[in-house]
Amino acid sequence: MTELLPGDNPTGSLRLDNRNEQPADEVDHAPRADTPRELALLSVGALGIVYGDIGTSPLYAIKECFGPAHGLTPSVENVLGILSLVVWSLVLVVVVKYLSLVMRADNHGEGGILALFALVHPKSEKHRRRNMFVLLMLGLFGAALLYGDGMITPAISVLSAVEGLEVATHTFQPYVVPITVGILIGLFFVQKRGTGGIGKIFGPTMLVWFAAIAAAGIPAIARHPYVLRAASPTYAVMFIAHNGKAGFLVLGAVVLAITGGEALYADMGHFGRRPIRFAWYTVVMPALLCNYFGQGAILIEGGKQMVRNPFFALAHGWALYPMVVIATVATVIASQALISGAFSLTQQAVQLGYWPRVRIVHTSGRAAGQIYIPEINWALMIACTALVIGFRKSDNLAAAYGIAVTGTMTITSMLYYSVARQMWKWSRTRAGLVLAMFLSFDLSFLIANVNKIESGGWFPLAVAGVVFTIMTTWRRGRAELARQMTAGMMPIDLFMQDLALTQPYRVPGTAVFMTSAAGGIPPVLLHHFKHNKVLHQQVVLLSVVTEDVPVVSGTERLDIEELGHGFYRVVAHYGFMQNPNVLKTLRRAQAKGLKCDPDTTSFFLGRETLLVTGKGKMARWRKALFAFLSRNSRTATAFFGLPPNRVVEMGAQIEL
Repeated sequence: MTELLPGDNPTGSLRLDNRNEQPADEVDHAPRADTPRELALLSVGALGIVYGDIGTSPLYAIKECFGPAHGLTPSVENVLGILSLVVWSLVLVVVVKYLSLVMRADNHGEGGILALFALVHPKSEKHRRRNMFVLLMLGLFGAALLYGDGMITPAISVLSAVEGLEVATHTFQPYVVPITVGILIGLFFVQKRGTGGIGKIFGPTMLVWFAAIAAAGIPAIARHPYVLRAASPTYAVMFIAHNGKAGFLVLGAVVLAITGGEALYADMGHFGRRPIRFAWYTVVMPALLCNYFGQGAILIEGGKQMVRNPFFALAHGWALYPMVVIATVATVIASQALISGAFSLTQQAVQLGYWPRVRIVHTSGRAAGQIYIPEINWALMIACTALVIGFRKSDNLAAAYGIAVTGTMTITSMLYYSVARQMWKWSRTRAGLVLAMFLSFDLSFLIANVNKIESGGWFPLAVAGVVFTIMTTWRRGRAELARQMTAGMMPIDLFMQDLALTQPYRVPGTAVFMTSAAGGIPPVLLHHFKHNKVLHQQVVLLSVVTEDVPVVSGTERLDIEELGHGFYRVVAHYGFMQNPNVLKTLRRAQAKGLKCDPDTTSFFLGRETLLVTGKGKMARWRKALFAFLSRNSRTATAFFGLPPNRVVEMGAQIEL
């Protein structure tokens, strides 16, 4: 009926919040660190966004390593072995993999698994082979796993911080879960107000946090300096060799120390490589090492009684309550980063065509990344509070944490190999050696976490499975619907010949027909002409195309072609990090010679009713799911930011 498919050409500006004084597509996405001051400011900002997750890992990582599930006693050999595993996990995963290699694979400055996936996205029939299909599925499942991670991280982080109250006195024990739930609910309720104001204090607050955890660990190291021997990898090797299977499975807890590693890559576009690396080497890594070595020293010093919570055992007397407060604030900041990341991931998925249309509110007129998606926000809030109430202790949540992270890291390594081969033209040997190095520790962590599936690891996998099913169904449904729509299009030449012969009555003004295909006459126009017998004096066939790059500059964004008889084809190109606006697109076209007034233009869209009784190749349950998603996605009018009082919608029934 219409060529504007449900979610097809999914780029489109949703109704912008009144606070959005500057459209997101005009924001500079390339941070600069040319001067020492710019480098310092961006590095401090990175502390609050990039390093929130990995920075709060000391709250639970070492504690989980010596938890009951692994049966390890805090002997000198075990402590040094665990510390060595933590240190070299940070070195291999964060320093070698992400900071040194993966961050080179940027998509025009942007990072993250979907940006990486877009670099190897199959674009033609030539590339639609089995290996590209596998990469497609891997990329989508890796993105789906991040939603599971985004649900667990706020829950375990805030719960771990609040549990510090139990160290001070058992009086607080009944209130730990209610306090945690209250903090999380409050955090999700403030999302609609934007993070611009409080975001300014994220970096400085995390700087205080890193200073505090370093200061807490140094006195314990000074009392037992031999813990620094764990910097040698021989202790890690001896630990695994001595403990066998149990030593290997403890990697499932060690991985908690690197759970924020993927954020370094995902947030690269917000800060740039140099500030992220500078913040790591000057602040984050030294502070983490001081705290981890300090926890090792306190475990050796206090024995089993310190296993309960070695992090807060570092804070003596009066320092305990301030440490609980700043830990809670730090975990809220880490949670905010994960929530914002889920919003950004959803936006990218919508723009690339793997997620139904949702409402995106821009909470800042200056920062493109500050968005709010109500549907995702409330889903995360329900999931996080349910996790806290269901698992009740951070130890229990740790059993569910890790498998999503390691799965995403493994998929990133595979996509990196494809980028190295396709874009950089590396030889199979060179790219294969790098992939083998990555997988040597990625798969070790992943296999060690498989043991957690029964005790809670099933949750992020279940979430990922649901999200993956939605993403693949939406993409498959759109492709099937596009095939049917294309079959109903009329060639332009044939339509123009008919127009010259019939010479229909032309009413004053401009009509814009939204179409996903940049060729042919869309069915919605044919239907309108057939029933109304008239055309506007000027007809614009507008297509919005999402490119596999984050940003398309304004000079490259618009293509205008005159078709004759008052018809024009306008193709607007946008990146997957941008939110197009149809009215603004028409104003750009007006500046390039197209005579139309966007404020008086009429817009023609189509609304399809999808039936599952057709002979399409999709499974019936997928057809039903796609139809359900289509009915509940945002309307095209709201999605493209069109004025409702100037939109004409035409309905049709389509059998899938």
